Amino acid sequence: MNDARARRQKAIADLIRSEPIASQEEVTARLASRGLAVTQATVSRDLDQLGAVKVKRGGSLSYSLPDQLGDSDWAAGRLQRIVSEWVQSIEPAGNMLVFKTPPGSAHLVGAAIDQARLPEIAGTVSGDDTLFLVVRDGFAAPDVKQKFQSLAG
Repeated sequence: MNDARARRQKAIADLIRSEPIASQEEVTARLASRGLAVTQATVSRDLDQLGAVKVKRGGSLSYSLPDQLGDSDWAAGRLQRIVSEWVQSIEPAGNMLVFKTPPGSAHLVGAAIDQARLPEIAGTVSGDDTLFLVVRDGFAAPDVKQKFQSLAG
């Protein structure tokens, strides 16, 4: 990683840790106020490389870093909250589950599933309002669907 990118990513991480940041545009503006002129596309790549995800706190979304997300118990509790709030439907399709969410929130659900590190999940792919979840060999998609429906309440 080059020095400029490392400094920029450190500045982004410091911003996220110090105050609620809700958008890439807000990150770009805060960096500019610190003398770092960057594009929104660069901020997007940096946030992805840092592993930053948006989480809902106090009714609003803001970025958090992986080290702010805590241990597996916290991740499991977060998963339950996110599934109950954001998942509208789940449909099995072979060894996959297809989750439907409100527009712009599939990545929130996918990140929460990935962070929970469930043994039956091989991985997720998120779009805008659709999430594909791949069930590992040895597990049945309908059983995993039932687990997520139970999480949703």
